[in-house]
Amino acid sequence: QVQLVESGGGLVQAGGSLRLSCEVSGGYFSTYGVAWFRQAPGKEREFVAGITWGNNIKTTDAVKGRFTISRDNDKNTGSLQANSLELEDSAVYYCAAAMRGGNSYRADYYDFWGQGTQVTVSS
Repeated sequence: QVQLVESGGGLVQAGGSLRLSCEVSGGYFSTYGVAWFRQAPGKEREFVAGITWGNNIKTTDAVKGRFTISRDNDKNTGSLQANSLELEDSAVYYCAAAMRGGNSYRADYYDFWGQGTQVTVSS
């Protein structure tokens, strides 16, 4: 059974940074596409960034230049470095993995999901 566990969320002031991690167990991490989504209260879940098994990266325009996605296949971990955080970045951040190995803006592309980690940006 594949499990994803996120960590690294928290409360940060605007302009600050956080590093989110997603540890994947029970599967073949190096073959998966990995992505981060986020969902703010009253809003739909939205794609943030994704990295394929071959390290091709997609990033949504709202975070481009501020957030960086990466993966470490030796540690079965995906990460999201979030810099220059803005109030609008406050949300629950979810890690997702796709057996097909690619990445997509669509949530239904992904087979496995973590439970989410809260990021709150204060002024």
